[in-house]
Amino acid sequence: MSLSGSVRLLGVGLLAAVAFGLSACDRRSGPAPGEAVGEITFSILSAQGEASAGPLWQPLLEDMSKAIGVPVEPHFASNYAALIEDMRQGRTQAAWFSAQPAITAIETADAEMVARTVDLAGADSYRSTLIVKKGSGLTLADVLACGQRHRFGLGDPQSTSGTLVPMTFLFNPRGIQPDVCFQTVKSGNHETNAFEVAAGVLDVATSNSVTASDLRRRNPTIADQIEEIWRSPPIPEGGILVRGDLDPALKEKIRSFFLTYGQDGGVEGERQRRVLAALNYSRFSAADDNYLDPVRELIADQALTTARAEGDAAGIAAAQRELQRLRARREVQP
Repeated sequence: MSLSGSVRLLGVGLLAAVAFGLSACDRRSGPAPGEAVGEITFSILSAQGEASAGPLWQPLLEDMSKAIGVPVEPHFASNYAALIEDMRQGRTQAAWFSAQPAITAIETADAEMVARTVDLAGADSYRSTLIVKKGSGLTLADVLACGQRHRFGLGDPQSTSGTLVPMTFLFNPRGIQPDVCFQTVKSGNHETNAFEVAAGVLDVATSNSVTASDLRRRNPTIADQIEEIWRSPPIPEGGILVRGDLDPALKEKIRSFFLTYGQDGGVEGERQRRVLAALNYSRFSAADDNYLDPVRELIADQALTTARAEGDAAGIAAAQRELQRLRARREVQP
């Protein structure tokens, strides 16, 4: 597979999800634009599924339901493409997405960002990482030497930290095509990658600092078997998205819920902060679509790399225009 083939994986999952959405008999269509919403379905990405993530999210969603006056039900899936398609079809009305799938949802699923997450240390950014089995002796120089010697785990094709960031900051600048560099390349979520590195199934894989923190808390035995050999520059954290065609009053209730959650004093505020801490958050901060512009630059840079590799003059020109637009907007912002 060529570099262009690897990069196109970023979009293949979305096409597959379309077919999945059309064929799944237990899916339901969402309300028509302007129609009253009887319930909010909230998308949650979880590699382990509802049994693992459900108990962590349920208290927050129950509080959200009380605050907005509409029932809120969780919807779990193991890949972003399916979740984006669910929002595009109106089967879900709100979600937590990391930055790249959030951009895709905004562009293709009529989504709007209303808040961003802040971690327990107060940071609203995180880092992509490269992990290996502790004691393996593998260094970053060994990995970048290629030679088809190592089994590599890439992230979900829609993952910001698992695919986009390592391609943009680590591999593209060195002209490295993972499918040529490594013995095998396997795409998976961060949790699966971490477990397979610890088990020796993969030699090296992408991950991120949030997954590392969560793994340290939930499964320290696995965390002890993994070490980082590379960290990216900071990446904008994920955020809460809602469908743009929701009633404006309901959208404002959702926005207000997240921005005020866990911020009051007293017993109730303390309880809400414990709910957030279980999710590895300290609070939610205000954000709109412009918050994602740094990741839009990464996507445009990736598109430029792909177009150059394919000799696509029109693609090169389009990517350069997008980069110029985003950088100009960044320079004029206060």
